[in-house]
Amino acid sequence: MLAPLIPASENARMTTIIAPRVHDIGGLEVRRAVPTLQARSIGSFVFVDQMGPAIMHPGTAIDVRPHPHIGLATVTYLWSGAIGHRDTLGSDQVIRPGDVNWMTAGRGIAHSERTPPPDRDHDNPIHGMQTWVALPKSHEEIEPAFYHHAAATLPEQRRNGAWLRVIAGRAYGEESPVKVFADTLNVAIDLDPDAEIDIDNGHRERALYILEGQAQLDGVDIPAQHLVIPEAGAIGRLRAKTPVKAMLFGGEPLDGPRHLWWNFVSSSKERIEQAKHDWEAGRFGTIPGDDKEFIPLPQY
Repeated sequence: MLAPLIPASENARMTTIIAPRVHDIGGLEVRRAVPTLQARSIGSFVFVDQMGPAIMHPGTAIDVRPHPHIGLATVTYLWSGAIGHRDTLGSDQVIRPGDVNWMTAGRGIAHSERTPPPDRDHDNPIHGMQTWVALPKSHEEIEPAFYHHAAATLPEQRRNGAWLRVIAGRAYGEESPVKVFADTLNVAIDLDPDAEIDIDNGHRERALYILEGQAQLDGVDIPAQHLVIPEAGAIGRLRAKTPVKAMLFGGEPLDGPRHLWWNFVSSSKERIEQAKHDWEAGRFGTIPGDDKEFIPLPQY
């Protein structure tokens, strides 16, 4: 769904809002804000998912079975909960609130995402964002890699009721240690009631996703769990009417169109066809400690 927001004053610029689609992945409800017909990508971001908020009770858990990727990087950030990541490189890492997991798929990797065993015995709140960043054409076939960055290593700012953490790329005069392949904007924002912050305007493409709370952009009410795309060049002042959680993302536009099919992203349709055959033939490898099952290639 797409609708224009009416500016609060003649000086406010027109802003666009998109309602996400709801999906289920491995026992967890997610809201997918990108891609849509109106926003195929924002900067290099080609998938934007809100995970939760939800409570995983004993006997329930996130269990995303092993599945493959090419041509992209997955970026996981949590406000609450824990997810265990394993992949065909042998990585075995639990991500917790404030951490960043960045997995570069490149020429091909498979991974699984599950609630860690110690967290399955009690209520486990889960809330976060997972995004996919399309790699530049020159890096689509690089060697796969996985990086974990603890919360304490990310640059942050606290000012007048606003808490900003730069997940990847650059913003607000800070730069994240996460390795990126193009100019990137990715910031976690928490606001106290009545706090305000101007959204960084140092990037060509930007979008703001409101995970939680009652917010306004340039005086216009923004619904929770919706994507907001400010007009190009607008500063945009975000104000919290209640406690707000949001993610700001974008950056340099993609260096050409991308094809998306299932978990594969590529500038070449032929490369995606090859990835399909590789997954069916078992050529992505196996995940140590999680090699008993996998997600089969969809038949659509």
